Amino acid sequence: MAKKQAGMPVVADLGAIIERLDRRGRLVRVHSEVDPVHQLAGIAAKFEGGPRALLFEKVRGSRYPVFTGLYWSRALLADLFGHREQALPQYVSDCIRNWQQRPVDPVVVDGGPVLEVSEPTVDLSALPIPTHAELDGGPYLDAAVVIARDPETGVRNASIQRFMVVGKDRLAINIDAGRHLEAYLHKAFARGEPLPFTLNVGVGPGLHFAAATPAEAAPIDTDELGIASEFHGRALELVPGTVSPVEMVANAMFALECEMAPGELHEEGPFAEVTGYYATVAPRPLARVKRIHRRRRPVFQTILSGAEVFNSVGLLGEANVLALLQKQVPGVKDVYFSHGGCGFYHAVVQIAQKRAGWAKQALMAAFAAFPPLKMVTVVDDDVDIRDPGDVEWAMATRLDPRHGIMVIENVFGHGLNPSFPDYLGSKVGFDATRPFPHTPAYDRARVREASLDGVELSVPDPAA
Repeated sequence: MAKKQAGMPVVADLGAIIERLDRRGRLVRVHSEVDPVHQLAGIAAKFEGGPRALLFEKVRGSRYPVFTGLYWSRALLADLFGHREQALPQYVSDCIRNWQQRPVDPVVVDGGPVLEVSEPTVDLSALPIPTHAELDGGPYLDAAVVIARDPETGVRNASIQRFMVVGKDRLAINIDAGRHLEAYLHKAFARGEPLPFTLNVGVGPGLHFAAATPAEAAPIDTDELGIASEFHGRALELVPGTVSPVEMVANAMFALECEMAPGELHEEGPFAEVTGYYATVAPRPLARVKRIHRRRRPVFQTILSGAEVFNSVGLLGEANVLALLQKQVPGVKDVYFSHGGCGFYHAVVQIAQKRAGWAKQALMAAFAAFPPLKMVTVVDDDVDIRDPGDVEWAMATRLDPRHGIMVIENVFGHGLNPSFPDYLGSKVGFDATRPFPHTPAYDRARVREASLDGVELSVPDPAA
């Protein structure tokens, strides 16, 4: 095994990220003790979507602080990566394309910060795992990156699932249908074997993005942990498991070695999901935690089911749809997954039309590129796709309901969306582009830009 590499980049280490955010005025420190049941999430929600993340320094019942908000502001993420906010989707797309063409595999090193302390006993109640929403079934790990290996090929996979604490050493897990982890589980159980995996809490956004990359961009026979290497600019470092054959992230704050055994189920839910609804209660796989490792001074990370998911998953979805559409449809310039669409379900595509019919081609290609999508709206390149008012203007003035609405029935979608019971439902596409070839009737009225330099003004304050 390789020796541990020095000089790890900031984006690869959550501790370094928190320090950087603090220096740049992008970290709110909560000094008062907070209750992890409802209060922590309630306070965090007041800052959701803002330019600063939160660090809760004192959490009742635990020695460890809790960090949240890394993904709820694209401006914050852009600052962290050193890119313009509007350029983030293209940057993510470029990183994934580079990985597809020239993958850099992770390296297994002798040791890392996550192995500084190995707990003598497993007790999940010692961790500051929050209970977010009022009706959640219990404390949830929702930001941990799962690493597992294909039982047949040994290829690694990264994913993010939700885990409900149901005992000191037990977790109930929800696995989205169609995910590679589900395929691994079926393979292991068919062989009568448990599926070992590790849960890595408190990691950088490169690994988080690798775990959120759509299967269409990272097929099941590829080790998608290499995507993190691309974002880091060097190989992702892993350490070997101590009681299982699955590696852990060397720079994680916490790492849990776990396994799921055939036939072991437990009731899981409810949980306030990205949709804004509670996920249903059902028997789901039971995971047993065999060992907990951590840094000497770890920080626990959690994610609110809202803007953080819209951005972290939405960026990856945008990147994949943008990359595929630009290959298949001439004129596609940009893609945005709207927050109103939960970062999963509504894509707005911007196109500079080259010929009639290409807008509908973009609709069909977008649905194929990201199956969770329920709605796709295509607009011209004079429309700001990140401005809901501008998109609505295009729909109100350019959409022809007779010919511009495409409905696809009985198609696979995202099971967390209640309009897709059992992952089956209908999808809709809107061609809100002006007719091609263009005519002056659809040209936008413009006001000539003027400077205020040298203009004398008297601007009163509005009446109270």
